[in-house]
Amino acid sequence: MFTTRKATSEDCALINSMAAKVFPATYKQILSRDQLDFMMNMMYAPESILKQMNEGHAYFICYKGDEPCGYFSIEQQGGHTFHLQKIYVLPHFQGQGVGKFLITKAIEYIKDIHPESCTMELNVNRHNKAVHFYELMGFKKVHEGDFPIGNGYFMNDYIMSIEI
Repeated sequence: MFTTRKATSEDCALINSMAAKVFPATYKQILSRDQLDFMMNMMYAPESILKQMNEGHAYFICYKGDEPCGYFSIEQQGGHTFHLQKIYVLPHFQGQGVGKFLITKAIEYIKDIHPESCTMELNVNRHNKAVHFYELMGFKKVHEGDFPIGNGYFMNDYIMSIEI
């Protein structure tokens, strides 16, 4: 039903386009419009995505048939820790199992490149309804904080973790 493929530099505009749909929809009730605009530019401008790829973030795009429906990115942070930097499902695909599929694919990717036991972590806004989804997927809250991101803005997040 769903497939994924590793993104290349040619996919930066596609990821940006998907982020422009899902990021504001996800955070419009949580963040101000100014902060949303700042974060979109900081994290999702095509040149920012390319920089992340060049720094070791592995991006994957998910499809339902030929239609892109979500994406995720993973970054190794130390020997046995991987950070799920981004995981988003386009609004009209939510509730169809895409998120669970993406978590499964993220774990498969990590196991392919790091067969030993390790940890996958992620940040999630404390007011994001996805917190419950991650708990259902086996993640545990291990830390919380207010992380400065520039321009006077903070990410008010839980750090959640799962052993894989």
